[in-house]
Amino acid sequence: MLLSNNSISDILLNIPALLLALTFHELSHGIVAYALGDNTAKRQGRLSLNPLKHIDWLGFIMLITVGFGWAKPVPVDPSYFKDPKKGMAITSIAGPLSNVILAFITALLVSWAGLIYMQDGSLYFSSEKFYNVFLIKFFIYNCAFAMFNLLPIPPLDGSKIVGAFLPNRIYFKYMQYERYGIIVMIVLLYTGILTPILSNGVENLMNAIFNGVSFIIK
Repeated sequence: MLLSNNSISDILLNIPALLLALTFHELSHGIVAYALGDNTAKRQGRLSLNPLKHIDWLGFIMLITVGFGWAKPVPVDPSYFKDPKKGMAITSIAGPLSNVILAFITALLVSWAGLIYMQDGSLYFSSEKFYNVFLIKFFIYNCAFAMFNLLPIPPLDGSKIVGAFLPNRIYFKYMQYERYGIIVMIVLLYTGILTPILSNGVENLMNAIFNGVSFIIK
């Protein structure tokens, strides 16, 4: 996950927003896996709203300081699923989907309160009060989490979703490269290849959500 932090106050406001976004993302994976028959996450105490259950401390510290980090992945055993590929795809999409839902709810709140508006295709914030800054950060980070995790790079959620549409022989070969995914992402981020893709994706998602909210509250 890639984020941008500009000051200590930004970092302090980022912490609760990030904790909530991370928690719901990982919890959603665990709940869906459990519903599909895999109780691994439940046995390990990961079906919890306690953020401490889902934090990888090194990944979290990196996330709030250098802008790239990760959470503690929810353990999933696809052997419990009737269709392992399909089960993994459904479980994987649950995380990004939960972030989109949270972003939509947050956008609905701030739009209804008149704290955010769109002008000339861009989003503007009408208040710098603490609660508004927090809500806006929460909205943006949920959109960023959703888009980042949908990238089809193992071990991100997008790779499992794409994998559901691949023939088995290609799918399992594709998943063999999962351990190299972090290295690939770091290289792509360092070289700037992913930056415009993520930036445009997040901006488009934010605008789409806000347009949907605007349609509802009119």
